[in-house]
Amino acid sequence: MAAVETCGIGAGGTGFMAAATSKNNVTGFQRKGPRAGGTDSSGSRLVSIAGTRPSVRNGQLLVSTGLPALDQLLGGGLAVGTVLLIEEDKYNIYSPLLFKYFLAEGIISRHTLLVASAKEDPADILQELPAPFLDDNCKKEFDEDTCNHKTPEPNIEMKIAWRYQLLPKMEAGPVSSSRFGHYYDVSKRIPQELLEASKWHGFFLPEKLSLSLKVEHCSLTHGYLKLLNFIQSIIYEEGFDGSNPQKKQKNILRIGIQNLGSPLWGDDICCTENCNNSHSLTKFLYVLRGLLRTSLSACVITVPSHLIQNKAVIARVTNLSDTVVGLESFIGSEKETNPLYKDYHGLIHIRQIPRLNNLTCDVSDVKDLGFKLKRKQFTIERLHLPPDLSDTVSRSSKQDLAESAKLLGPGCGMMAGGKKHLDF
Repeated sequence: MAAVETCGIGAGGTGFMAAATSKNNVTGFQRKGPRAGGTDSSGSRLVSIAGTRPSVRNGQLLVSTGLPALDQLLGGGLAVGTVLLIEEDKYNIYSPLLFKYFLAEGIISRHTLLVASAKEDPADILQELPAPFLDDNCKKEFDEDTCNHKTPEPNIEMKIAWRYQLLPKMEAGPVSSSRFGHYYDVSKRIPQELLEASKWHGFFLPEKLSLSLKVEHCSLTHGYLKLLNFIQSIIYEEGFDGSNPQKKQKNILRIGIQNLGSPLWGDDICCTENCNNSHSLTKFLYVLRGLLRTSLSACVITVPSHLIQNKAVIARVTNLSDTVVGLESFIGSEKETNPLYKDYHGLIHIRQIPRLNNLTCDVSDVKDLGFKLKRKQFTIERLHLPPDLSDTVSRSSKQDLAESAKLLGPGCGMMAGGKKHLDF
């Protein structure tokens, strides 16, 4: 029988293949059609959502964080149904920028926003969102901002160490308007017409708390319980969970929670090491992840981890989050005057990346990352150590570089030892 079929293929050509395909209705070269009784968009309903794209690694639906460089470090973007935890810097200067980038990207992508805060009114937070770069002057303004912060160097290849030249370049600027994610100007505010056309929900904790508050025996604080009920009602009522089909085209719910775990939320994990509500924050994250896993939503949370004295609480919060990014500012530290970090404003640490639909996570090859706040943009770059190739470097600066190399930890820089500098 196999010989007969082989001869038929050679003789009949494509006609036999078409007949076999129509008979069996199964082929590896044919796109799967819609199921009986279904719609034409049922097979690609997630991919067709505006402002999203599937991951090329695990097929998970992704949304942009509003910072393309951060999307690249996280494996293409923030996965739908996951939590991104941002560890705030000491003085809370740079972490609000990442929070606003995420919300601004939601407005440009026409996603529904849910902004929760115990410190600022959500309406005021939306008014301070950065403005997107327009298509016509995007490249011009970005080049202008880059040139203003670029140091003149006659020969860039001689200034960069050989071990940095083979590394892939970070995505720092706009390439085309059709790319995944957008770029924003922090020196300008988002246009008012974009805010009026957007759909958002605000949760301001002081307005939700009533004076006649009944104390209930619950392991969650009243602020966390109110916020969970609010998020659950928005997800169920507007059909983000799929149980109540959305009337219009499917959309993404972007949830932003600011300063979670601070005393303003009624949590005392930042006040004492042995607090009474040490499990309140972890139980909140546990329930929140359950809501996100069954809905078309993504969440970004900022937490003042530097104020939490109990390290065990920090470990539990990290484990209950999908993606964890930490910001370390140089303000008020020894690194602010360190010549090794003179071109940066702080370090960014990718502490955890989720494992989605596979056994291993998409770990970036880049470990040393620094960020700087320019006049118009917040950029993430690879941390390049300054070379010492000039003969005009003073002896004092060489000693400072040798002492600074000790702070980087064990490595080749520790071979010098003492304050002596090796010249070649």
